[in-house]
Amino acid sequence: MEKKNNEFNELLNIMKKLRDKNGCPWDREQTRDSIKPYLIEEVYELLEAIEEKNPDKIKEELGDLLFQIIFHAELAKEQNEFDVFDVCLNVKEKMIRRHPHVFGKTKVSCSKEVLERWEEIKRKEPKNADRKSALDGIPKELPSLLRAFRYQEKAAKVGFDWEKIDQVFEKVEEEMAELKQTLSKKDKIEMEHELGDVLFSLVNVARFIKLNPEEAMRKAINRFFERFKYIETETRKRGLNLKDLSLQEMDKYWNEAKKIYKCR
Repeated sequence: MEKKNNEFNELLNIMKKLRDKNGCPWDREQTRDSIKPYLIEEVYELLEAIEEKNPDKIKEELGDLLFQIIFHAELAKEQNEFDVFDVCLNVKEKMIRRHPHVFGKTKVSCSKEVLERWEEIKRKEPKNADRKSALDGIPKELPSLLRAFRYQEKAAKVGFDWEKIDQVFEKVEEEMAELKQTLSKKDKIEMEHELGDVLFSLVNVARFIKLNPEEAMRKAINRFFERFKYIETETRKRGLNLKDLSLQEMDKYWNEAKKIYKCR
């Protein structure tokens, strides 16, 4: 345990040295705002490693994400706001407070009840005292599909929800019909509005079948990427250019790629 504590403290010292007057010019110039993009990038690189089920990459990306957290904590320490140990203390107390069924005498019967109590405890915390809406607390910076999913979850918890998935599919069909109707008008604003409604209703389908729409979309994009690269590779092997192929020929390669990448 002592060795592991030393590793953590050494990492803190590396961060401090990078920010020192004799440290790295680039690191010294950084602010909370300037390193925000790197924080987001590291999160997505970690997600990619998790999807690839690659332990070595997961370990590496967790380290990169941890370093971003330490960077933000160091910036705060320099402003006499808090340090990384305050961050640890804060989250430790929060986890104990929000798990009274583990660290207290509260009894729960299932994970659903755990989530209900979690939300109840969260609402009573001082930082959430000014929340007026059941939808408050969802970050606006979340990817759109995930943000829609979380809003729908919150609304469902207070009873604003469909009873059956058949009703959700009816809503999808209704929104699709409205989108088709707008196409003849060629009104970009109205088309955008109706397309958004279609996507939002499809997120409801995902929620009903207990799937994360953001994950589903990301995996669909990855499959498209891999399958399209396969078409390019097979085309090059034959000394051809993609533009020389007919749609039927490309479709043939696409179907071959689907058999290879169908579950990724």
